[in-house]
Amino acid sequence: MTSESASDARQPTEIDQIAEDWVTTLAELNPSIATWIGIPGRLDDYEDLSPEGHAKLIAEGKKVHARLAAATEVDDVDWVTKTDLASDLELAFESDEAGLWMRDVNVIASPAQELRDVLDLMPTDTEQNWADIAGRLHNLPAAVDGYIQTLRLGIEKGITPAKRQVREVMEQARKHGAGDGFFHNFTGSASLAEQKQMPASLRADLASGATISAAAYERLATFLSDELLPAAREEDGVGREIYALHSRRFLGATIDLDETYEWGIEELARMTAEQEAIAREIKPGASVLEAIAILDDDPSRKLHGTKALQEWMQQLSDRAVDELSRSHFDIPDPIKRLECMIAPTQEGGIYYTSPSDDFSRAGRMWWSVPEGVTEFNTWRETTTVYHEGVPGHHLQLGQAVYNRAKLNTYRRQLAGTSGHAEGWALYAERLMQELGYLDDPGDRLGMLDGQRMRAARVVLDIGVHLGKPKLDGTGEWDWDYALDFMGKNVNMPAEFVRFEVNRYFGWPGQAPSYKVGQRIWEQIRDASREAEGDAFDIKEFHRKALDLGGVGLDTLKAAMLK
Repeated sequence: MTSESASDARQPTEIDQIAEDWVTTLAELNPSIATWIGIPGRLDDYEDLSPEGHAKLIAEGKKVHARLAAATEVDDVDWVTKTDLASDLELAFESDEAGLWMRDVNVIASPAQELRDVLDLMPTDTEQNWADIAGRLHNLPAAVDGYIQTLRLGIEKGITPAKRQVREVMEQARKHGAGDGFFHNFTGSASLAEQKQMPASLRADLASGATISAAAYERLATFLSDELLPAAREEDGVGREIYALHSRRFLGATIDLDETYEWGIEELARMTAEQEAIAREIKPGASVLEAIAILDDDPSRKLHGTKALQEWMQQLSDRAVDELSRSHFDIPDPIKRLECMIAPTQEGGIYYTSPSDDFSRAGRMWWSVPEGVTEFNTWRETTTVYHEGVPGHHLQLGQAVYNRAKLNTYRRQLAGTSGHAEGWALYAERLMQELGYLDDPGDRLGMLDGQRMRAARVVLDIGVHLGKPKLDGTGEWDWDYALDFMGKNVNMPAEFVRFEVNRYFGWPGQAPSYKVGQRIWEQIRDASREAEGDAFDIKEFHRKALDLGGVGLDTLKAAMLK
């Protein structure tokens, strides 16, 4: 990776302007986007989640699509922007027609979470920062009401989510709506010194904002319980047609779902065999479970409490950035800053958020630790730090933000798919093994544990949503079978396993995009190596690929092999 691309100025084109205008429109329609990517906007407001708000979003998207169709690209950068943005818009139109927006309820990435999640990204350093937070809290009830209107429309049209997801989100909403829930804790999180510096009116605005936001979430919980739950679907699976649409949205590529399911079964077997071989390295003749027990009993591999977890993540990340920037990658200085954070929620999951466009907010690795989980084993999570940090998400997404001389804001900050980003992160985990960072058999077993989990969920996700026969031949995939299957293929606390399976049931196509994305990244690399022969340079391949910024995987393949 070199940073030369960031200094080579490029004259913006008509297509760049269309993409920039689309970012501006999106940030206006959904002010959370301005917060997310760190640009000016209505930082105290929310998206209109009502049917009228959704209709306006689609109408604006169609205007952009028409402008793109009439524009002529002047270089390869334009070709990528036009190809990928048009494809993204077309998928949005298909999703609109399928009514996905009217049943958008799941345990991890629906408006029920996103309205709260954006508050995690809001700065709290100044009085104006807290004023923006107070304003957003006062506008949150209207956003919740718009969301409820949309879900009511879904009930009228018979387009509803699964009961399982409704029940889970209902419980999440009730926790946030409680007197000791997120909103009251969040507004009370300012230090005593900060509170003393605030005008009394601002302190009052924050307190009232917390109260009405909590009440809005309690209202959402009541709606979910009393209106949506009785109308929700009994079936967890969404069926082949809807699943294929979800898969394309998360990959930016069209795949053969049946072939991918069979590949997933084979990949799972391969990961299992590789784990078994490493278990025997840890102790001759040991099974995987026995090797895990040895590692879990090793006090040198154990962390106690979230403070120790955060400090360990930060130290490991800092060391990787320092060493890789001197040996294998030319990492620009702004990207060397990565903040490892414990999330203020307890829903489970580890995730990354990109730096703001001016790097005033660093890239951040977040760990949402479930309630009651207090011990962490480093052998399981070393590879996670590389996955979320460098050379994983942070290098990939940070490089796109840094490459502003060639990439418009859309390409730097908003474009791309889960398959592109998560596929790279899994690809990066294997790369760290190749570079010797996972020579410790425990750390390597942890990496394979994650890879095995990603292979297992390819099988589970497609199996559940396409109604595939169980692997033991006794009927179709269902909740109990999926939970048991996942429990046998990962080594995580029961709370994590349950959350993960709930996530797959409610977010079709997202979980497989990691492993399938890795597969496509490796296929593109291998095709490039074959095409270039002795001239192939893996470091140059990585530079070219990451300099594209976020794209769908079909666009990535076409651009790299063009």
